[in-house]
Amino acid sequence: MGERCCAAVVRVLVLQAAWALSGGQVRYSVPEEAKAGTVVGRLAQDLGLEAGEAEARRLRLVAPGRRASVEVSGASGALLVSSRLDREELCGKSAPCALRLEVLLERPLRVFHVQLEVTDINDNAPVFPAARKNLSIAELSVPGSRFPLEGASDADIGANAQLTYTLSPSEHFSLDLQKSNERNIVPELVLTKSLDRETIPVHRLVLTASDGGRPSLTGTMELVISVLDANDNAPQFNQSVYKVQLLESAEVGSLVTRMNATDPDLGTNSKVTYIATSFIPPSGRDVISINPNSGEIHLTAALDFEEVSIFDFRIEATDQGTPPLSGHCNVELEVVDVNDNAPEVWVTSLSVPVPEDASLGTVVALLSVSDRDSGENGRVRCWVWPASPFGLEATFAGSYSLVLREALDRERVSEYEVEVRAEDGGAPALRASRGLRVPVSDVNDNAPSFAQAVYTVLARENNAAGAELARLWARDPDEAANGRVSYSVWDGGVGVGGGGGGAAGSSSSGVGWRPASSYVSVDAESGRLWALQPLDYEELQVLQFEVRAVDAGEPPLSGNATVQLFVLDENDNAPALLPPAGSAAEAGGVAAAEAAVALAGAGSESGTLWAWATWGAPAGQVVAKIRAVDADSGYNAWLRYELWEPRGKGPFRVGLYSGEVSTARALDEADGPRQRLLIVVRDHGEPARSATATLSVSLLEAAEAALAAGSSSSLAAVSRSAAGVELGAGAASAATNVWLVVAICAVSSLFLLAVVLYGASRWAPRAAVLSAPGPTTLVCASEVGSWSYSQRHSRSLCVADGAAKSDLMVFSPNFPPPPPDPAAKDTQPEPTALLDTVSATALLASKLFSCSFPNMIAPVNIGVRYHNQSSRCTCRVCETIL
Repeated sequence: MGERCCAAVVRVLVLQAAWALSGGQVRYSVPEEAKAGTVVGRLAQDLGLEAGEAEARRLRLVAPGRRASVEVSGASGALLVSSRLDREELCGKSAPCALRLEVLLERPLRVFHVQLEVTDINDNAPVFPAARKNLSIAELSVPGSRFPLEGASDADIGANAQLTYTLSPSEHFSLDLQKSNERNIVPELVLTKSLDRETIPVHRLVLTASDGGRPSLTGTMELVISVLDANDNAPQFNQSVYKVQLLESAEVGSLVTRMNATDPDLGTNSKVTYIATSFIPPSGRDVISINPNSGEIHLTAALDFEEVSIFDFRIEATDQGTPPLSGHCNVELEVVDVNDNAPEVWVTSLSVPVPEDASLGTVVALLSVSDRDSGENGRVRCWVWPASPFGLEATFAGSYSLVLREALDRERVSEYEVEVRAEDGGAPALRASRGLRVPVSDVNDNAPSFAQAVYTVLARENNAAGAELARLWARDPDEAANGRVSYSVWDGGVGVGGGGGGAAGSSSSGVGWRPASSYVSVDAESGRLWALQPLDYEELQVLQFEVRAVDAGEPPLSGNATVQLFVLDENDNAPALLPPAGSAAEAGGVAAAEAAVALAGAGSESGTLWAWATWGAPAGQVVAKIRAVDADSGYNAWLRYELWEPRGKGPFRVGLYSGEVSTARALDEADGPRQRLLIVVRDHGEPARSATATLSVSLLEAAEAALAAGSSSSLAAVSRSAAGVELGAGAASAATNVWLVVAICAVSSLFLLAVVLYGASRWAPRAAVLSAPGPTTLVCASEVGSWSYSQRHSRSLCVADGAAKSDLMVFSPNFPPPPPDPAAKDTQPEPTALLDTVSATALLASKLFSCSFPNMIAPVNIGVRYHNQSSRCTCRVCETIL
């Protein structure tokens, strides 16, 4: 295959030679290192010579000044390779490599110029300047140090001379190729890992150079890297990295540190100079400077920890030996922070206002806290002032959440001025704060409340309709609609139609009910309480109702207050006379009777009353009792009685406050048969109101008085039946006759009763009470007075007459009891009762109820004891139940 290639090359060269011949010059091309005898070209033929003519005319080659590696064959006239062709030897790096030859031809003499170009083949491997390269690298050299290496050379040209380099595997070194120009590549040895002479004192590496030929040829060079020890001739620092701390407040010119590299050599070889290189960051060149002789590093500019906290640079110590050796070390200048920056507090998010019903843990704000200082100077402690109701929670470094720690109450505090305070850990500590305004939004959480649960309102009766009675005010501490209160009458009323007004909720059967809203109303906005109608004390004394206050919140809340409206009485009612009470017998044999005649009309102020008295009645004898009532109350209803006519020293007088008409002196015939008394009943109101009563007192003989006493019960019935009829002066005598007839009947009845009692005592000696069809009244007499017990009234009455009583009497009236009178229920019972004592009856009763004992000869006076709980009387001597 190689012979075919050579033949092809020869053909090309021949063609080129033919072309050159036509131009007057023959050109041939032959690759270098062609074998001897290789035909370069048919020179004779290319010169146009005939066969044999080249030999005959002595065709020969003339190579002036150098040894020609080609020759002309005399027989064939071909140009042959005679010896080794080395393009690098012939032309070096020149391209193209052309040899200029002269060919002589004699007979005749002619000179031909032949140009032979020797083409390059990859016959030269890359060659390093030395097979071994010794390097000395200080052990303290920092990684990244570069060491330039000499590259290999290749005598070839073109692609055959393009070199690439590789380095044998090493964990400490790597190879970096740098282009010095377009043609040359300079290899650099880079230190990738710190050296340790104690581990590997010598590193042996192989640097291989490969050209671009095909096949590629290589050349190698052994790198012997000697790691210089501390005892070597190269300067060596006592440590590879110097770490220096300097306060950022250090003044310019301060000594940072002193570098010291030692070299065991003597003389100039031990004299070391220093230089600082490789500043990181580059601004370090302006911050420090090094003295080349002493190695002192000084500060040339102010430091700022917050801008640059660490400066890295390299210090190179070089001796003055031949060759000079250098040592390297790194310096780390650490700027020590001083507490020259206060903390900074920033609000990154604020969610306001905060609802007062916000749950605990609600995030109100997000804050960021930072301090440009470091260490303790930059460690920030944060807190909230005041400490409640908010607190801080750390979310992550430098971030805090302002959260709710306690329940809010807008009505107590509507807005909070919160201050977030920060303090660093420096000495002295620096502080910063950030104020926050946190308003609290209202929710409807407060019901309207009145100042008091019960309001007492006093209103005078007969007030004008629409008059303001009071102003109610309910406080709702909420705001806006939640605090807007409206008022209404909610509940309450009064029973009417049953005589007198009561409190709310009181009613009786047959009594109507009127709500409080018919009497009063309340303004929904102002709470003004005003009357819808005039109030009447006699109809309504107390009105109790509730006023409700409702806010406009959602949902609405309400509060209630009870209003007790007391109607104050006005003296708007005059005293009204009442019908006289029923008559009865009075102990002591002195009779008195009350006769009543109905008033002329319902609104009349005066009427005529009838009474009787016996001649000879002692002073102080009660004749009658004037009864009156005033619908008002208090002083307006406190009545006093005055005898208006006759004035002066009359036979009668009237109790100022009791209304009892009694004898002022003993009555005699000179006083006439009848006395007419005009009595004025007056209240204590302002102005006072009054009513008048006319009392006609008839003076009777003792016998007439006895008859009148016996018929007292019938008289009372007649008096009641005659109510409403006004008696004139002409009807007095007719009434007296009727009374006499009735008295005779009564005495007869008493006699029969005495007989019955006598017979009953024979069979029932301890019978205590004899009763008739009507209710029984028990009258007991003792040494201290007399008293009566009535099952109907359940009251006791005692009348002291100054004489000791020695008998007990039971009296049963035969007329039915009067119907209950509402007015009578409200008044005290009459202090006096008419007692009729008959001598025979008294003696009989005394015998019936005398107490006998086995050792007693005669009856003794009876003492009676009344038992209130058992409603019975017992004898004080024998304890007999009466």
